[in-house]
Amino acid sequence: TILLVCACAGLGLAQTKVDKIRHVGVDQHLKQIEHDWMQAMKVGNTARLNEIVAEDWVGVDYDGSKSTRQKYVEGVKAGKDKVESYEIGPMDVKVLGNVAVVQGSDTEKSSYGGKDTSGTYAWTDVFVNRGGKWQAVRSQVAKVK
Repeated sequence: TILLVCACAGLGLAQTKVDKIRHVGVDQHLKQIEHDWMQAMKVGNTARLNEIVAEDWVGVDYDGSKSTRQKYVEGVKAGKDKVESYEIGPMDVKVLGNVAVVQGSDTEKSSYGGKDTSGTYAWTDVFVNRGGKWQAVRSQVAKVK
């Protein structure tokens, strides 16, 4: 019985270690998606944006306005929503099974509808893993400078 308890405890600890290793890989993958997202905005790559942002995505911008994926991607495609340059700060990733939350910040030179929106932003993105593919389903951004 003691041997069985020790074996089960060992398996439990091993599983925890495997989960931590797996989450580290997911953390890095999601951080890369965040970088890809900003780059896609900068170059106007709407195909990549449609891969990253889920069809049912809703974003809340720094002014409180809400956007759908369709409206967001159309704005990038039309040149209404532009990022000229950016620098992403540190990111924190929390993985909860097939859901993950990424919090981070960026400093950017940007515009929306011809109006300068450059500054420093703090943001939160919620991702869901659907069929092995991580996609953003919710986002919120706040302008901090």
